[in-house]
Amino acid sequence: MPPLWDIATQFAYLLTACSAVALAMWLATSQRAHGPAISACSAALFCAAMWAFAMIGLGMANVATACLSIASNLAWLWMLYRLFGHSDRESGLGLVRPVVFSLGLVELLQVALLVLATQYAGTLEVELLVMRFAITFRLLFCIGALVLVHNLYAGASAEARQGLRWPAAALGVLWLYDLNFYTIAYLDNAMPTLLAELRSLALAVAVVLLAMGTLRSKGELLFRPSRSVTFQSFSLLLIGAYLGVMVVIAQGLAYLGSDYGGILQSGFVLLASAVALTLLPSKKLRSWLRVTLSKNLFQHRYDYRAEWLRFTDTIGRAGPQAAPLPERVVQAVADITDSQSGLLLTPREEGGLALEARWQWPDIHVPAVALDTLGARFLAENQFIVDLDDVRTGDETGVPLVAAPDWLIEDELSWALVPLLHYERLVGVVVLARPAVARRLDWEDFDLLRVVGRQLASYLAERNSQDALGEAQRFDEFNRRIAFVMHDIKNLASQLSLLAGNAEKHADNPAFRADMILTLRNSTDKLQALLARLSRYGSHGGKEREAVRLDVLLRRVEDQYAGKHRVVVSPRAPCTVKADAEALEQALAHLVQNGIEASDGTSPVTLELRREGASAIIEVVDSGEGMTPEFMRTKLFKPFHSSKPGGFGIGAFEARELVRAMGGQLDVESREGLGTRFIVRLPLNETADLIRTMNEQEKTNEVA
Repeated sequence: MPPLWDIATQFAYLLTACSAVALAMWLATSQRAHGPAISACSAALFCAAMWAFAMIGLGMANVATACLSIASNLAWLWMLYRLFGHSDRESGLGLVRPVVFSLGLVELLQVALLVLATQYAGTLEVELLVMRFAITFRLLFCIGALVLVHNLYAGASAEARQGLRWPAAALGVLWLYDLNFYTIAYLDNAMPTLLAELRSLALAVAVVLLAMGTLRSKGELLFRPSRSVTFQSFSLLLIGAYLGVMVVIAQGLAYLGSDYGGILQSGFVLLASAVALTLLPSKKLRSWLRVTLSKNLFQHRYDYRAEWLRFTDTIGRAGPQAAPLPERVVQAVADITDSQSGLLLTPREEGGLALEARWQWPDIHVPAVALDTLGARFLAENQFIVDLDDVRTGDETGVPLVAAPDWLIEDELSWALVPLLHYERLVGVVVLARPAVARRLDWEDFDLLRVVGRQLASYLAERNSQDALGEAQRFDEFNRRIAFVMHDIKNLASQLSLLAGNAEKHADNPAFRADMILTLRNSTDKLQALLARLSRYGSHGGKEREAVRLDVLLRRVEDQYAGKHRVVVSPRAPCTVKADAEALEQALAHLVQNGIEASDGTSPVTLELRREGASAIIEVVDSGEGMTPEFMRTKLFKPFHSSKPGGFGIGAFEARELVRAMGGQLDVESREGLGTRFIVRLPLNETADLIRTMNEQEKTNEVA
């Protein structure tokens, strides 16, 4: 008579097998059973029941029992696949099919191992090797199957999980038990008899869970995995497959290497670990996985809810540690396409676009006029997102050269231009760098980038309005203050003039009288000059323009700083312009003084003069600290922003206004740590005369 334990285990197998057959028959015939995997579930239960009967009558070591175990695992795997692939979701499961196929192939390898074990029965070494390979293949199968179960449930919609929880739990119980069973077998080099006798309990739990799930009312099962869940699950599957392949190869090396098996195993594990540590943290590998999964598994490339949450978090970031708004604008667009860096170009007052902010892109050289007026007009009127790769290859013929300047085309890292439009007005352009895994932009990218561009444009427009309002308020306050200053200066000038007149009449000492007169007249002249300079921005516009030789003027500026700081004049060709000599000298003095203050005591400030077409170009170059794009855009030419204690912050602003008043233009290029270049552009004398003649003729025509 068998022991009581054997009777109990066989009775448990018999009861479980009968329950599985009963549930399988009910699923196959009942009208109450609903779901896309009913037939597959019924078949899997029947195969599991046959295996349980074989365990009772033939034992675990029998070949027939092993074959039924293989059939049972394949049936459960087919049921899992049917839970994925139902209704109209078949087209979205291109990634699941090869995984299921691979797991099925791994399980079918057990048949080859059974044939090999039967052929070499009695050979201890072969039997041990076959057993270890069989255990390894089962571990691979269990890991992959559990990852698929996790993906099935975690990727389902909220309403679908109500129906999926029961079959997913049943499959999880079966394969989790097997995972532990074969792990212990692998470590002990033998099948654990006690756990083999208790495997009926895992099957019994699975039968109960399936019965609870199939008795529920019919519900729609929609497989809607999020991108993060899919990416993590696929990563787990790759890691599991990698570990399984490592185990198989290590065992093969141990068998083939005989006496050197341990050394070969250790060397292989070290090499494989080094490869894994090199590849797994790679951003490019993660980007490739994300692009591949989005392309093959999802109907849409973007998870719009996740994108919107990330977008609002980036733009709404505040506090002293937060990046300035222009940089956050670039980051918000770059995050969508996985770009690693970008630029923000915003409109210049003279027309065109200039660099305002860089985000993680310090190396690219951006000219003072990054995009000219025609290019900006094209982007504004057409709302065109420019794929620079298409422009380089000639696939995009609708983009004019002005919208894709040479400095962008020549830099292979530049990838796309995204215009930011607010009420059909261009408030900026974001230049995106090439992502780690580059791809061609399509309609979904264009739609999302246009929507995000309009939203970001509203933020930039609001910021510009607030800056303009604040500047107007500061100007109003400054005007009120300067009115009192001018009043006091006028009174002082009148008093000094009266004092000088009285001193001429009543002073007894001729020498004293002469010194006093000289001093007072000098003070009066300075005050009058200050009043004239403060009044220059009135309606009269200053002195009449005259022909000015720029090489001579630059020499005068150089002489002002003789003995104070080294100023080098480098005229390439004599140039004559129509200008106010005093105002132009004052503007250049402001720029030179800025260069001196930004440089150390030994670095010279250079004044370069050259002709360029119909214009004369004066460049004021220093090798000082340089300026950030944000400072140049928001503070350099804005009054009342000074880096010097007690300064008004109107030097650069005044220089630009003086140059503009002469029909010229002032630009700036600067790099932090490298220096600054101010570029003064003035029309040549002949050009200025031609422009004045044309303007007079237009006025005459208007009067006529």
